[in-house]
Amino acid sequence: MSLEFLSLDTIQSLASQYGYWTIFLGIMLENTGLPLPGETITLVGGFLAGSGEMVYWRVLISAIAGAAIGDSCGYWIGRTGGWPLLLKVGKFFRVAEHQLENAKSKFQQNAARAVFLGRFIALLRIFAGPIAGIVEMPYPKFLLCNVAGATLWASVMVSLAFFVGHLISLEQLIAWVGQFAILALLLLIAWIVVPLWLEARASEN
Repeated sequence: MSLEFLSLDTIQSLASQYGYWTIFLGIMLENTGLPLPGETITLVGGFLAGSGEMVYWRVLISAIAGAAIGDSCGYWIGRTGGWPLLLKVGKFFRVAEHQLENAKSKFQQNAARAVFLGRFIALLRIFAGPIAGIVEMPYPKFLLCNVAGATLWASVMVSLAFFVGHLISLEQLIAWVGQFAILALLLLIAWIVVPLWLEARASEN
């Protein structure tokens, strides 16, 4: 889900060389929609703060700002041109427009929760902003959920690496957090797919 050339060693080297800019830009670009390992970048920042190479509050502010600004950029990308593009992609994969409209309506109903909690879920962290723009979630509401979600996510990730990084290796911590994000994604998929499957079964009977 992320660019392979950005290994853990590369991220640590960039963070040591460019400091807080690495955290801010890495997370901002990921939340804009690019497949960068923002979660790993945040954990590296927290780990370096715990080892005294960085300052905790500066890492936290960089992570929050990068996440909030990046998601806002993703929102406006989705708002200005995302729906026509999604229709073209859907047509390519033979997904009917009414099916996309149904998916759009379902996301609209859960947009606030998706934006607020989406950063803890694999893939949704990248796509929540653009999708919120596509479904035309009101920007003031989006901004509130975005900033609140960015603050919660960054606080958890930076603090986790800051404190737990002394007890286990950074590689193990990143693996556990990644597994949690994938598990959350699988639960989300089940929450969406199972009701649709049950509805289809009911209509057949």
